[in-house]
Amino acid sequence: MSDAFDVIVIGAGPGGYVCAIRAAQLGLKVACVEKRETLGGTCLNVGCIPSKALLQSSELFDEAQHKFADHGVGVGAVKLDLARMLARKGEVVGANVKGVEFLFRKNKVTWLKGEGSIQAPGTVSVAGKDYSAKHIVIASGSESIPLPGVEVDEKQIVTSTGGLELTAVPKHLVVIGGGYIGLELGSVWRRLGAEVTVVEFLDRLVPSMDLEVGKAFERILAKQGIKTKLKTKVMGATKSKKGVTLTLEAAAGGAAEELTADVVLVAIGRRPYVAGLGLDKAGVALDERGRIKVDGHYATNVPGIYAIGDVITGPMLAHKAEEEGVALAEMLAGQKPHVNYGAIPGVVYTWPEVASVGETEEQLKARGAAYKVGKFPFTANGRARAMGDMDGFVKILADKATDKVLGAHIIGPDAGTLIAEMALAMEFGASAEDVARTCHAHPSLNEAVKEAALAVDGRALHI
Repeated sequence: MSDAFDVIVIGAGPGGYVCAIRAAQLGLKVACVEKRETLGGTCLNVGCIPSKALLQSSELFDEAQHKFADHGVGVGAVKLDLARMLARKGEVVGANVKGVEFLFRKNKVTWLKGEGSIQAPGTVSVAGKDYSAKHIVIASGSESIPLPGVEVDEKQIVTSTGGLELTAVPKHLVVIGGGYIGLELGSVWRRLGAEVTVVEFLDRLVPSMDLEVGKAFERILAKQGIKTKLKTKVMGATKSKKGVTLTLEAAAGGAAEELTADVVLVAIGRRPYVAGLGLDKAGVALDERGRIKVDGHYATNVPGIYAIGDVITGPMLAHKAEEEGVALAEMLAGQKPHVNYGAIPGVVYTWPEVASVGETEEQLKARGAAYKVGKFPFTANGRARAMGDMDGFVKILADKATDKVLGAHIIGPDAGTLIAEMALAMEFGASAEDVARTCHAHPSLNEAVKEAALAVDGRALHI
């Protein structure tokens, strides 16, 4: 194997492996550095994929307990086989990571196994051996942010990694952080029988969410039995054989209180993972939040070194990293791609799901935009009623003068799938009228999107 490459990508997560594959498709000689035993990064190994496997399994368990009877399906006493559920999760992960390895072989991407560090522009060291590249792409991802005074052991106090591997359902799980990760894992263990309390420093869950949707989300989670303590700060944690005792304090100050739990999940966010990459040696500049500074072409301040995904500015989403990986690969091959950051969707994979793309109503108000709102509830959607999943609604925001879609927000069944239509509409600069005039199959959940688009103009048909 030659030690010289056109492109060396450091990190084989969604951004890195997609960048490597696309660059290879375009005729470049590519290597990808990964220190894990398997490809796919955090997302495929201990993040997106295993969490969705557990979400799916726990949803089925919950349905068997509480919903099957409504459909005339009797199953007797429902038992939880947690070991099998965790084993299935592992099988799902295994199939996915093997799939990436197959794609590397298919596209002739060389996997350099080990930890990579940049020795100088154009040189990457992996497992004690130096490799040269015309272009170096940093796609090393992110890691869980630690919380002072709350020491993670991945047994009693866990990050999302440990939260996916609990061998018994905790009696009481406390989730520190009311964001995507904490709410998804909290909902998994709640369905499996745990008492779940979410402690959030801010005055609302998922603060980036449209406020109206967020309030509805909090009500639905409360109905599911998830308790919340908002405007609350965690000051410290004490572990014992019986569990963990958290010391809490109101965010605005005040008397401290204690909260006990069997397991504590720390999910206060993620930060760029740049340790050991040799960025200081290479002279790569970081911003005040530890992210790698890049220009509009993902280039750092050092010629020949680029960065994408969680290590640069923007939402820490796997699909955002993938789009950047493809765009950068095409730029390196001489093409002129573009990523529309205004049309990148975000999804919380609880049930119901919550999905959004574009601006929230609060953002539109803050910039003084004149806009129209169209909403449609799933209670008025025939397919949702047939499914027995009628919580939530679709909300579309459009420019008052031009009717161009500015944002869309969905809370309801399969919201993560439904949002794709609105992302596509925004990508092509569509109006709410364009969406409303598009024929949607009946009966389908997608009809709620069409009706919300009709409602922008005050002419919804089924409400």
